[in-house]
Amino acid sequence: MEAKMNLPRGPENLCFDKDEFMKPDFDVDHFVSDCRKRVQLEELREDLELYYKLLKTAMVELINKDYADFVNLSTNLVGMDKALNQLSVPLGQLREEVMSLKSCVSEGIQAVDDRMTKQEDIRRKKMCVLRLIHVIQSVEKIEKILHSQGSKELSSLEGNSSLLTGQVLERIATEFNQLQFHAVQSKGMPLLDKVRPRIAGITAMLQQSLEGLLLEGLQTSNVDIIRHCLRTYATIDKTRDAEALVGQVLVKPYVDEVVVEQYVQSHPNGLQSMYNRLLEFVPHHCRLLREVTGGAISSEKADIVPGYDFLVNSVWPEIVHGLEEKLPSLFNPGNPDVFHEKYTTSMDFVRKFERQCGSQASVKRLRAHPSYHSFNNKWNLPVYFQIRFREIAGALEEALSDTLEEAPDGSSYCLLATHMVWTSLLKCWSDQMFLPLLAHRLWKLSLQILARYSVFIGEVSVRPISGENAKESKKSVSAGRKESSVSLSPSEEQGNGSSPESQPLPSVSSTQLVYVAADLDKLQDRIPDILEIIKPKLEMIGFKNMPCIAGALEDSKTSLSACVPTLNSRIIQDLSESSFAFLKSALEVPRLYRRTNKEVPTKASPYVDSALKPFYRLQNEYKGTLKQPMIHQWLESALSESTQKYYETVSDVLSSVKKMEESLKRLKQARRTATSNPVGTNGGMSDDNKIRLQLALDVEYYGEQIRKMGLETSNLKGFSALTELILTAKDQATAEQS
Repeated sequence: MEAKMNLPRGPENLCFDKDEFMKPDFDVDHFVSDCRKRVQLEELREDLELYYKLLKTAMVELINKDYADFVNLSTNLVGMDKALNQLSVPLGQLREEVMSLKSCVSEGIQAVDDRMTKQEDIRRKKMCVLRLIHVIQSVEKIEKILHSQGSKELSSLEGNSSLLTGQVLERIATEFNQLQFHAVQSKGMPLLDKVRPRIAGITAMLQQSLEGLLLEGLQTSNVDIIRHCLRTYATIDKTRDAEALVGQVLVKPYVDEVVVEQYVQSHPNGLQSMYNRLLEFVPHHCRLLREVTGGAISSEKADIVPGYDFLVNSVWPEIVHGLEEKLPSLFNPGNPDVFHEKYTTSMDFVRKFERQCGSQASVKRLRAHPSYHSFNNKWNLPVYFQIRFREIAGALEEALSDTLEEAPDGSSYCLLATHMVWTSLLKCWSDQMFLPLLAHRLWKLSLQILARYSVFIGEVSVRPISGENAKESKKSVSAGRKESSVSLSPSEEQGNGSSPESQPLPSVSSTQLVYVAADLDKLQDRIPDILEIIKPKLEMIGFKNMPCIAGALEDSKTSLSACVPTLNSRIIQDLSESSFAFLKSALEVPRLYRRTNKEVPTKASPYVDSALKPFYRLQNEYKGTLKQPMIHQWLESALSESTQKYYETVSDVLSSVKKMEESLKRLKQARRTATSNPVGTNGGMSDDNKIRLQLALDVEYYGEQIRKMGLETSNLKGFSALTELILTAKDQATAEQS
């Protein structure tokens, strides 16, 4: 152990501890950084210089104190080599003696190890001999008991001989257990091979006697015999043999009698009746076994024979084997409706059978049993789902056709496509289709249906709008299909080698676009209802992360909502174009009054009513289909676009009229003659003012009709500018007339 050096003490006001320098892990950087937290570097430097001086002074004092020893150090080492040489000889002799002693001790240890090895070998052989002796003694003892018991049975006619046999078998089983233990330990011994035939005979006899005794106890309902027999089976570790025997002798005949395919197919509720009869087996035929093994509530714990579970290891495997062998059509998924009914009934039977198990541990053993997994795996649920998927997807794709057929009577939707989407979603989670193990696939299918509808809406939104009127859009389904086929056949014939992109998109009517928008709005409102439908089904299988489901549905709703702006813009554009197709007739007003000597206008032109007809139709015909805010938004947006274009048209007409008027004035001044005056100049209002007045009447009537629709003209873009333009023209016409 190293002696610790004592450093001299420094002043109390030092910023560091002197013992820090003596630590094994002393680090300069860490020391400086630690001191900087307390003082400045200048103060640290001053303290270090002060302590350095103290160390220097202490070192000088130490040297002065032991100066004589330092000076005499070389003198004291004189003759040291001779002393060391004198010690080397006796040390060498001592080393030789120690090595000799070590050799003797090693030889003694080796001799002891050899004797110990021989003794261990003798002990092991002795144990083998003793085990063989025990084997011989056990065999002879069992044979003696069997011989004496055989003579007693021949001479005795008492009724309790079976109970005595059970007690004797229990004694034999105990001895046989020891025999088996010693025989396993003596494996490979020649003597054991000679005795093995006698052991095999004892085993066969014991097995046969136990089987006969157990069958006798079951047939006579003798609890004591069954208890002794099962305890004997447990003693020789053959509990599975007893359970297999019960399955073959007691369960299998009953299952063969009950499970009959002809009965199941010929009766309306044949499968349910068969399962009910199978459930009756346990309380009627397994009562004694359950009482003895502790599977019944009334069992007395003192007389229970543990280690058995006849329901799991005897009854259930035979039931499954009987169903798989004698009722193969049970698992056929060809008819999905029948398969669903059979599967539901069978799973209900499994749940009822689990309730008959005596404990939760028994239920766990049942669910871990290979036959339980085999029974569940027989139900080809993926094939069933594929069939259902084709049914739903096929019907949905057929509904999402180019013709956009109308929904059937009684539906809350306008189009068959949306009706089928909602019907498909309901069908996925209906009691007639839903299966708990397919919940994840049905959930995925539900999201796929919504996604497919979103794509369909996007496709419809970009289709060209046809020029058919409302009556033509309500043609029958057959006529619509016929027209579609006729219109597509030429392109198909001409473009056999062309790509699908070259084929024209099918058209869509204005009415169909309105129906699509109405259905889309209704479906978005009903998406939360899907969560309420799904929630009980998912809770049934233990799924609790409902926010995840709600989030996925919200994403689907967002995807559908993303289609709304495009669809609205198409409808608004169609309304605006339909309206402006008539409003641009304002260009014809000058032609009606110029040089026609027509009377002064007093009412609006007919084109204004025609231009507003699409808006009247939207407001009146679809008020029960569309929400009022949606109609209001479409009217306001479409009228804003139409009014803006109408303003540009009227502005162009008035500008043209003004230019014409100025041109005529210049011509008049040039000729200075009355013959150049416009027709009607001397007789009243000029043709140009009549044009201005007619346009003013049209715009005023246009605004009045818009207000009658419940809209504010102030919210329409361009209407205020149009009003100002017309008021100016009207004032001009009135001023010139006066």
